Amino acid sequence: MVKKNVVIMGAAGRDFHNFNLCFKDNQAYHVVAFTATQIPNIEGRRYPPELAGDLYAEGIPIMPESDLEYIIRKEKVSEVVFSYSDVSHEYVMHTASRVSRAGADFRLPGTTNTMLQSSKPVVAVCAVRTGAGKSQTTRRVAGLLADAGKKVVVIRHPMPYGNLVNQRVQRFASIEDLQQQDCTIEEMEEYEPHINRGSVVYAGVDYEAILARATDEAEIILWDGGNNDTPFITPDILITVTDPHRPGHEIRYYPGETNLRMADAIVINKIDTAEQAGIAEVRANISTYNPDAMIIEAASPLQVDNPSAIRGKAALAVEDGPTLTHGNMEYGAAVIAARKFGASNLVDPRPYLTGSLQKIFAQYPNIGALLPAIGYGTRQIKDLEATINRTECDVVVIGTPIDLRRVVTIRHPTVRVSYDLQEIGQPTLRDILQPVIS
Repeated sequence: MVKKNVVIMGAAGRDFHNFNLCFKDNQAYHVVAFTATQIPNIEGRRYPPELAGDLYAEGIPIMPESDLEYIIRKEKVSEVVFSYSDVSHEYVMHTASRVSRAGADFRLPGTTNTMLQSSKPVVAVCAVRTGAGKSQTTRRVAGLLADAGKKVVVIRHPMPYGNLVNQRVQRFASIEDLQQQDCTIEEMEEYEPHINRGSVVYAGVDYEAILARATDEAEIILWDGGNNDTPFITPDILITVTDPHRPGHEIRYYPGETNLRMADAIVINKIDTAEQAGIAEVRANISTYNPDAMIIEAASPLQVDNPSAIRGKAALAVEDGPTLTHGNMEYGAAVIAARKFGASNLVDPRPYLTGSLQKIFAQYPNIGALLPAIGYGTRQIKDLEATINRTECDVVVIGTPIDLRRVVTIRHPTVRVSYDLQEIGQPTLRDILQPVIS
């Protein structure tokens, strides 16, 4: 049998999962490389042999996506598997055209072959875009299930940016666990809020092993999605979050539209701050693409620990990093809070950027006069700290999901913005969760 040479395009997460489920130990294929994008400094590594299996004694190289055509020609690749999320449909097809021109087939794996089966009930929270409000929705769902007396264990979409062997199965039950396992800011932003509410979080690389571990201590598995990716585990209930600040994105981004079409319930979030026209467009698209879904309207009201410190001050807004980068949002909770509580102006951090943050702004030139809290490693965290402290401002408004002051030392006065999901009217999340609660 002649094996097909394969490239898996990814961003250190979904790509590894698709390999584990579809290609590991599969004699019909030979994966010659992963390509990497979106996340800084993840190429140049190898998917290690300890995880890749007996067919890959030396592991699998992870190469820059810019080398895609070269890899296809050099390795005589016959199939390229697209395995990352939160990209426009147009981007996906431009990529398909690159692959086709280079002579290979282009493949989008379906949900049937990329979802694990659980012996425990699974509630999944996903989104149509990064920054739609998935995190606060997941926290709300976890709280409702816990209030009903259920033992909830969260399985989070992967973010394995360090030692992949060590990160095969990760369990987080305390802040000390985050520190001991050298979590990035991006990881802490997702894990810490669950831990603070008493939930155990699993993440890592090998989701079959992760699911087995989580099942041992859970009554209900709560899948906490990343970007706008589909779940890794077949859900009994799928809740998808939409964002009327970006109306139309729910049907223009991959695989967010898949989540929209699969959802049992769709949350229209941020209705307190979005334009009515945007809310109406999202609702119309739901009616067209998933008319059977339950629609839940919600807000994410802001809480600010010291709003008087903002009024009349020059404010540096520090926001969740991925929401501003591949999420394409031009503002977040910090900007909204700064404007709401009377900041005199938003300070542009671009004259003060340090090190790797200069590359981030070059890659995403539409970020504007605010600062994404990018911290995919120690160097980036130091660059973030230096940029904040170099910026001439009166106050730093922190809109990140974690308290950034625990990670970096800030010389300016600071204000922390937080937010939780609040359902508006009927139906509610409790209604969609009733089958697993009862």
